[in-house]
Amino acid sequence: MIKIVTRKLEFEPALQKKIEFICNFCNVKPKIINGSIRNVYKTNLSYVEPHRIIIKGITLLAFNYSKTLYINNLSNQLELQDLEKFLKQLN
Repeated sequence: MIKIVTRKLEFEPALQKKIEFICNFCNVKPKIINGSIRNVYKTNLSYVEPHRIIIKGITLLAFNYSKTLYINNLSNQLELQDLEKFLKQLN
C-alpha cells in the first residue's frame, strides 16, 4: 500500500502582508489557506501544493518567495504588482 506523508507549509509573512495590504486597499477580504508538501513514503516523489488565496470566489495560487500568482490554475499568471488592477476589474 502507498503511504503519503503530508506536512503543512507556513505562508511567508512578507508575502502575506503584501497580499493583505493590497486587498485592504481594494476593500476585499482574502481567505488564505496554507499549502502543503506531500511525499510518497520511502520514495523521492513529492508534490508541493501551493497556498490558496480566495477573493470573491476566485482562487489565486501562490508559492513562497515568488512574486507570481496564478489564477485558478498554473497556466494563468498574474504578477503581484498587478493584483490591484485585477481586483479593481472584478468590481
